[in-house]
Amino acid sequence: MLAAACAVGVACTFAAPLGGVLFSIEVTSVFFRRAELLEGFFCRCLWCSGLAAAGVCGSRNKIQSQQYSEQTSGWIFPFDLIELVVYAVMGAAWWGAGVATFVYMHKRVVLFNRKHKRMSAFLQRNRFLYPLIITVFISSATFPEGLGQFMAAELTTHEAVHDLFSNFTWTANDLGVDEHMVVNHWGTTKGRIFLTLSLFIFMNLWMTALAATIPVPLGLFIPVFKMGAAFGRLIGETMAVLFPEGIRMGENINKVIPGGYAVAGAAAMAGAATRTISTAVIAFEMTGQMSHILPVMIAVLISNAVSQMLQPSIYDLIIKLKKTPRTCRPSFPPLPRPTTSTWKTYMVRDVVFIWQGASYKDLKNLLRTNKRLSCFPLVESPDSMILLGSIPRLELLRLMELQLGRWRRLQEVARRRSMDMTAHKSPLEQRRQSRFEVVPVTNSTRPSPKSSPPPSPPLTPKSPKKSILKDYGMQSPYSTITSQDSRLRQAFEVIFRKSLTLQDVNPDKDLSAPNTPTSTKRVQLPRERIIDMSPEEQLSWEEDQLAQPIDYTHCHIDPAPFQLVERTTLLKVHSIFSMLGLQHAYVTTIGRLIGVVALKELRKAIEKMNSGGFNKPVGAPGSELPNGIVGGEAPSETQSESEETAAESSSRSKKRKKSAKSNNKGSPV
Repeated sequence: MLAAACAVGVACTFAAPLGGVLFSIEVTSVFFRRAELLEGFFCRCLWCSGLAAAGVCGSRNKIQSQQYSEQTSGWIFPFDLIELVVYAVMGAAWWGAGVATFVYMHKRVVLFNRKHKRMSAFLQRNRFLYPLIITVFISSATFPEGLGQFMAAELTTHEAVHDLFSNFTWTANDLGVDEHMVVNHWGTTKGRIFLTLSLFIFMNLWMTALAATIPVPLGLFIPVFKMGAAFGRLIGETMAVLFPEGIRMGENINKVIPGGYAVAGAAAMAGAATRTISTAVIAFEMTGQMSHILPVMIAVLISNAVSQMLQPSIYDLIIKLKKTPRTCRPSFPPLPRPTTSTWKTYMVRDVVFIWQGASYKDLKNLLRTNKRLSCFPLVESPDSMILLGSIPRLELLRLMELQLGRWRRLQEVARRRSMDMTAHKSPLEQRRQSRFEVVPVTNSTRPSPKSSPPPSPPLTPKSPKKSILKDYGMQSPYSTITSQDSRLRQAFEVIFRKSLTLQDVNPDKDLSAPNTPTSTKRVQLPRERIIDMSPEEQLSWEEDQLAQPIDYTHCHIDPAPFQLVERTTLLKVHSIFSMLGLQHAYVTTIGRLIGVVALKELRKAIEKMNSGGFNKPVGAPGSELPNGIVGGEAPSETQSESEETAAESSSRSKKRKKSAKSNNKGSPV
């Protein structure tokens, strides 16, 4: 997603579809997957199509794919062999060193703000005042009527880059009207042009380094790109002054094109600042010219190499200054003796795992105590620790839901209820009853002579016929919860039927009184009641369910999680994590799980190695493993050394206590 967003932004800003995708690949990842290339091109095509449609339908300004047209003459190679040497030297001396200077200035400004006590206190108290001061200061320095008139401050970034890429020599004598309008922004004389370009480069260099320190999202690619174009234009105009008639090679004379130097400078400086090569492709797509592909590529490659030796890229510097967690590439400095890698110090040995035969209670405790883990290894048993696979946390939660969920509990209630009903069912109820069967009444149920007569039925137009059997008002011994619900339902139905019959008592609608407003309330009959367990029964049932072993048949298990053997080198671990995009890996020895490695442990190990923490010769105190070894058991010698040091420290503390007691005894009261 990040790579696709970066591709869309660069492609729409520079109208460089291919260069934007390649730039996003170089910036966002070390090892780029081929499948993500399609996503970047797809997003770029959608955005570019939308911009083209908006330009055609909604605006008269035509959106061109070639933002800065740098037209060359009719020859195929508009440069000479000597110019290639100039491109190479300038790429190393000017653009590579210039980027290193820019990165160093930005680093010093940030460190000054942090280490200076007064400045740090001021920034902590006035977080919004510092950006305001920097903005006002830079705006005052670039005011067009002040110092800005000596560095073309009245031009926007788009106009400045367009002028720097222009395909004519500014110091020429035969300039047209349009060419004079371009040159007037940069000076009227040759000396004024060189002064303006030099001041433009210097001011943008330190102002960009200063502006990048404010806590506001801003871009560094465009300012560096603009400075590189000014560098290249300055070199190109210098070459045009030194060779006014062109460079002669035999019978051919090749004229100097300052615009080509500007394109090469912009691509080289932007590529050196971001450690990318795709800036050359962006420059080709912006200008629509491929004639300077060889000098541009030479300048980009050499400037990248020089700046990499001097300073890190601007993005790596920002990450390092902000102390953002990252996994950088390990560096192995040449040493006369083999180095040691204390990887076992960073590998997690107390691995949280689940095993075959574990109960649901163990699984519940495991999930409750390890809420941050997203995956758990599955081993054969706690004794053998043979790794069988890994199970995601969501799958384990689903197993708990299947075992202790509400649906499972209601099924158990229904099963118990059916068993109770079949157990208490009498032979009389088991036999099929007839409609006309007469059941004799026992003496215990015979009514007494003092019993009151049954109440008379209510007066209704259509009262149901009275049964010939007498109702003694006694409850049947076979009444159940279901029968009570059915009688309650019948009572509501009788009331509802009575309300319908009483609604039309007067059939004459003309003589009837005005109807009273009918109520909109609805009578909802009670549904069948869901019977659940009591809290005591539920607690007992859950204890029984938790005691059962885990059933893994309905669980998705990864049978082949990524594993590292005990003696894998640190460089290989870094390469594997970067290429495959792993978050963690299990360390095994002969199939036994002995530890787990995550990005956090890998980052700590690489940081310590790059800082020189691993550069200890074998046999020295603190050396633990051979060169570049990952994992491994802790040797007994180091354990004995630690025990000896602990014993020595304890004996020293005892001696100090004894001496203190003796001093207290001899001291006067």
